[in-house]
Amino acid sequence: MELGLNAMRHRGPDEQGLYSRNGAHFAHARLSIVGLSDSHQPMHSPDTRHSLLFNGEIYNYQQLRQTLAAKWEFRTRGDTEVLLAGLILEGATFLERLEGMWSLALWDSCEQRLLLSRDRLGKKPLFYSQHGMYFACGSELSALRHLTPRPWTEDPDSTADYFRYGYCLPGHTAWNEVREVLPGHALHWQPGHNVKQQAYWQLPLATAQRPPKQADDSELREALTAAVRKRLVADVEVGAFLSGGIDSSLVCALAQQQMDRPLKTFTIGFSDKTFDESVHAAQVAAHLGTAHHCEIFGDWSEESLETLLRNHVGQPFADASLLPTSLVSKVAARDVKVALSGDGADELFGGYQRYQARIILRWYSRLPLNLRKLAEHSLRRLPEPAAHHSRSLLKKALLFVDLAQRQRAETPYIAPLMFHPDEYARLFPELAKRGHSPHGLPEETGLDDLEQMRCSDALIYLPQDILTKVDRASMASGLEARSPFLDHKVVELAFSRPAAQHLRLAQGKRWLRHTFADLLPEQIWQRRKQGFGVPLHQWFRGPTGDRFEALIARHAGPISTTAARALLTEHRAGLRDHGYRLWILYVYMLFSNH
Repeated sequence: MELGLNAMRHRGPDEQGLYSRNGAHFAHARLSIVGLSDSHQPMHSPDTRHSLLFNGEIYNYQQLRQTLAAKWEFRTRGDTEVLLAGLILEGATFLERLEGMWSLALWDSCEQRLLLSRDRLGKKPLFYSQHGMYFACGSELSALRHLTPRPWTEDPDSTADYFRYGYCLPGHTAWNEVREVLPGHALHWQPGHNVKQQAYWQLPLATAQRPPKQADDSELREALTAAVRKRLVADVEVGAFLSGGIDSSLVCALAQQQMDRPLKTFTIGFSDKTFDESVHAAQVAAHLGTAHHCEIFGDWSEESLETLLRNHVGQPFADASLLPTSLVSKVAARDVKVALSGDGADELFGGYQRYQARIILRWYSRLPLNLRKLAEHSLRRLPEPAAHHSRSLLKKALLFVDLAQRQRAETPYIAPLMFHPDEYARLFPELAKRGHSPHGLPEETGLDDLEQMRCSDALIYLPQDILTKVDRASMASGLEARSPFLDHKVVELAFSRPAAQHLRLAQGKRWLRHTFADLLPEQIWQRRKQGFGVPLHQWFRGPTGDRFEALIARHAGPISTTAARALLTEHRAGLRDHGYRLWILYVYMLFSNH
C-alpha cells in the first residue's frame, strides 16, 4: 500500500493517510482545499463500519449538510463528511444530489460491499482491477500497478482504439487487467461477485421524443455565473488559466466580477507566433484587471514526457498539449492551489470547427464525384505549410478533405479519427479489425449528424482526452483544476438546445456569444479559434524526428516501421504536415520501448 501511496503523492502533497482492517486496506493522498484541518482521510463513520476515500470537490456540500443535519451529528466542516453521511443515509441515490467533481470509494465492512463512483462528466479518474476475491482501485494507473498481484498485459483492442483516436475509449485502459469506472456511473462489488455498474445520470438530448427547451439568455447567464461562484469557494486562493480564447476569458471575466481582489491568471506562450496566444491573454488580463503571469514554453525533454506518461497518465496518450498544460499548471501552482479552466465550452456550445466542417460537408457531398476527386487531388499536390491550421486556408482545406474522405469511416461518429482508414491499414496491419465498442453513448434515436458529434464529443472526447490531460497535468503539480462550464446544470441547459441553435456555417457558440457579449472586448469575440496546439511540425523536422527514427529502429510492435518511416520522410521533405500523426506513433513507441 505504501508504494501505491507514494506513487500518487503528487496528487495529495498536504497529507497522507493509511488504514487497514480485516483484509481491507485504504490509502489516501490529500490536497487540502476545503476543511484544511479536520477532513482527514480515510474518513470513517462513528461506528467505523463505513470508510470513505474521496478525490474532488462537492460544491453544494453546505446545502446538503443542512438537509442531513437532523439525522447526522457532524464533526467536521468540510465536504468529505457530508459525502460520507449522505451515502450512508441515502445510499447511491445520494449521488444524484451532488454538484461537483469526484471519484470515491465507500467500503461497508459489515456487508463487505464496495461502492465506487465518478462524477457525471468524468473530471476525476478512477480505475479498478478485479481477480477472484481480490479487488483494487485507485486514482492513477501508476499507483494501481503497485496494488495488483499479477503483471499487466497490453490490450490489443485498446491499442487499436489509441491509434484511431489518440486515447482509450471509456471504461477501458491500455491493459487487459484494468478497467475504468464510467463517468456518471456507480459501481458495486462484493467479494466473490462480478462488478455491476449503473448510470445515475445521462446526458439530456433534444430529440423528437424530447423537444428542445426554450431557454433564454438570462437563464444561461445565471447558470454559468452561479457555476463560477461555486468554484470560487475554497479555504485557499483560487486562480485561473487564461489562454486569450473565448472560453477561459469568459470564465475569468465572471470570476473577477465576484472577487474583491485581482484574480491571478496564468498562461503559456510559444516562440512560434502562429501558436502563441499570450498576446491575446495579456489583452484580456488588462481588460479585466487580473494579476497576470505568463511563461514561454521552451524546449522539452523526452524524459519529461516519459515522466508524465508513466507516472501520471499510466498509458499511451497522444494529446501533445499535455506538455504545455503541465507547464502552465506548474506556473500556477507556485501561487495558488486551485485554477479555474474553460474546458467543456466547445462540446456544449458547438465551438469545434469540425462541426462547421460537417455543415459544409453536407453541401460538398452533393457535388459530382469527379469534381470532388479533382479538387482533392489538386490540393494534395500543394506543399503543406507549417503554420497552425487557424492561420492557413490551405491547411484548413486539407483538413476538410481528410474529413470528407473519412466520413464513411466516421459513421456513426465516435470521435475524430487520427488516420485515414487506408493509412491506418498500412501503419497497423494487425489492428485493422480490432477495437472496443464505445460505452456510455445514449441509445437515442433521431439524432442528426451534428447532434451525434456533439453528444459523442461530450461523452467520449471530453473525458478521455481533454479532462484526462487537464487532471493529470494539473495534479502532477498538486493543483486542482475546476471547470465551471461542466457544472451539470450548465451542461443540461446547453444540451436542451440542439446543435443547430448553437452554430451556423460561419460561427459557433452563437448562444454563448449573444448572452455574454458585454463581458469581453470585441476582438476576443472575433478571434479565429486556435486551440492549445504545439508546433509538432517543427519538432519532427528537428531533434524529435531524430529520436523518432531511433525508436523506429528498435520497434517490435504493431506499427509497420516501413510505413512509419515513409510518413516521417514525407513530413521532413515538407510535402505534408504529419506532425500529430507522427506524435501518436512516437508516444506509443516511447511508452512501449522502455
